[in-house]
Amino acid sequence: MPDQPLDNQQLAQLRKAIASGDPGRAMPALAGLREVAPDQAIPLLLLGLEQEVFTVRSLSCAGLGIKQSPEGWTALERALVHDQDPNVRAEAANALVSYSLERAWPLLIGAFTVNDHWLVRCSILSAVAERTEAPSDWLLQLARPDPWAAGQRGRCPCRAVGGSPRRSSAPAERQRSPRRGRRAQ
Repeated sequence: MPDQPLDNQQLAQLRKAIASGDPGRAMPALAGLREVAPDQAIPLLLLGLEQEVFTVRSLSCAGLGIKQSPEGWTALERALVHDQDPNVRAEAANALVSYSLERAWPLLIGAFTVNDHWLVRCSILSAVAERTEAPSDWLLQLARPDPWAAGQRGRCPCRAVGGSPRRSSAPAERQRSPRRGRRAQ
């Protein structure tokens, strides 16, 4: 179905639902943007990225991977580096790959290097492995202990986007089991 333009009242209703703080209202509004013209959908997806609920931000990232724009790319870069929730960072990585794997690669390897959360790392591995145009040595590079140092020069691009990347937001006492010294599940 082709993208449908919305009237001002429909746009206002969607904006209100997305900003409501209620994921039960925001999620269907965001999902419905798939059939909306990009010039109307993108500002609403960007609004979704500003919300507190991580599922709303995550769905907004997915939408920005479909409704692509320069503003969307910038917002996804920011989410990949700065969002506290690993679900959002993982979805931002997937969305960036949908723009262009080659363009996203420096950001992906940087995020892989600084994120120790399994979901972010698995999402990056999967996104790269699923692309037939990915050079095989890229996956091997991710397997190295410090993938950024193994073939890249200069600084990690995640740091250039505006600060230091976020690591897992789980408290340290939850990450390590006191009895066995292993990661808690």
